[in-house]
Amino acid sequence: MPVAPAIPDNAPFSAEQRAWLNGFIAGLLNRAQTGTAAGATEQTKTPLLIAFGSQSGNAESYAKKLAKEAAAKGFTARAESLDAVQAADLTREKNVLIISSTWGEGDMPDNAQTFWSALNQNGSSPKLDGVRYSVLALGDKNYSGTFCLAGKKLDARLEELGAQRVAPRVDCDVDFDAPAKKWSAAAFNALNGSSSVRSDLSEQSDSSGSGYSKARPFPAPLLQNHSLNARGSSKDTRHIAFSLKGSGLSYEAGDALGVCVKNCPDVVDAVIKSHGLDPTAAVPLPDEGSAPLRDALISHYGVREWFGKTPEKPLSPDEFVSSLRKLQPRLYSISSSPKAHPGEVHLTVGVVRYEKDGTAHKGVASTFLADRLAIGDTTGVFIHTSPHFRPPADQSLPVIMVGPGTGIAPFRAFLEERGVTGATGKNWLFFGDQRRATDFLYHDQIMEWLKSGHLTRLDTAFSRDQAEKVYVQNRMMSAASELWQWLDEGGHFYVCGDASRMAKDVDAALLQVIQTAGGKTAEDAAAYMADMKKAKRYLRDVY
Repeated sequence: MPVAPAIPDNAPFSAEQRAWLNGFIAGLLNRAQTGTAAGATEQTKTPLLIAFGSQSGNAESYAKKLAKEAAAKGFTARAESLDAVQAADLTREKNVLIISSTWGEGDMPDNAQTFWSALNQNGSSPKLDGVRYSVLALGDKNYSGTFCLAGKKLDARLEELGAQRVAPRVDCDVDFDAPAKKWSAAAFNALNGSSSVRSDLSEQSDSSGSGYSKARPFPAPLLQNHSLNARGSSKDTRHIAFSLKGSGLSYEAGDALGVCVKNCPDVVDAVIKSHGLDPTAAVPLPDEGSAPLRDALISHYGVREWFGKTPEKPLSPDEFVSSLRKLQPRLYSISSSPKAHPGEVHLTVGVVRYEKDGTAHKGVASTFLADRLAIGDTTGVFIHTSPHFRPPADQSLPVIMVGPGTGIAPFRAFLEERGVTGATGKNWLFFGDQRRATDFLYHDQIMEWLKSGHLTRLDTAFSRDQAEKVYVQNRMMSAASELWQWLDEGGHFYVCGDASRMAKDVDAALLQVIQTAGGKTAEDAAAYMADMKKAKRYLRDVY
């Protein structure tokens, strides 16, 4: 190590000053040398891109956690949204892990669509020779025909373009922590050429540092449960409120709440009876321990697929539960601003009840909240952060919100938030349902916002109030000129609700608005929409 030059004795300093200066110079040289060594070490680390396609936030959250773990395992890692990645530049990345969810009918997440299109351009798709990759696909086996389809497509296309798969793709159901850990360990081993690396990523936390998470939910007392529909409605939509006092949990407008639910005891009893099972027989639980069959089916296993069905051969209680999936928490878009309702979190829940083949069916989660959880009773909850779905940081920008039915939930939160924080940007809400007289959810609050000017414009579409059905996309087309003006001013466009039809119809209407009112060609309108998505000005919370 170089020796620091001494301050000469004849320099115009006292002995104490000379000693301090000599120490200071020595320290600078030492830090410089240490920094050079650290820089050299950093250069030897393996670069790694962890790219995510995320619709609800699961893939994004996991990718960011994985990037932190990778940094401790010899990688220079970063997590990026797929819409921030140029497909043609992957050859410079060399090492790529992709985590992607699937939504709708096997579609790519919104922030993966541009990347996917670039991989499939006729004649100009990039050659990916030399790229090493692996894919983690997130999905839901309830959608068997499209389970993990987006991840499967990405995996196959990367291989077609010459990339080398270094670890097999893993397809995950809703409870993805355990298989994801095995996948990341295998991928890390393959990318750094070591068989000793293991994944230490802890159970995914959906909370805000409070200690409560999906793995350890907070027992939240139910505060409110009242109907949002008037008498005579064919629907049953509930306003549900929980207390978060004492939890340390915090959330932002746009986040979701995970709710632990239980099966209806009547349904469980019917399943047990139809299969001739002993309700008191001890059976293993999904994670650890055991419980009587009836208790296990109420609180720990999903039984929906067995309701009203009889197997070809009798099953023992153990065999029966081994065929079941773990009962999962349900995610609901939060319909409150924490600034407007400190210590509380609100949900807007559509209760599912229907008849099929002469048998009455009911939604597990919605009827648990509406019918079986009493005021004051508790159930486990956790915060599922949705960093992709937020009001604009620039509060002067216009906001356009399309939320029919229970899709109003996050926009009630947005409007409350922008009201409390004094946002100056204009607010425009498109809301629709069946009938104005019975199904105008949060009517009084919305009309008060409209009266005060906080809600700049309200367009409603009540489909059954006239002979010809009218939907929110029809209202968008009727207001095309002003809608384009708001977009041209930098407005942010949000959609929440049904993915299979509504969201696609709204997407098509928005494209037409941009093309016609914006005076653009079909190609330019599509490019404008793609730019909106990339700039986070077109965001969707769809299910």
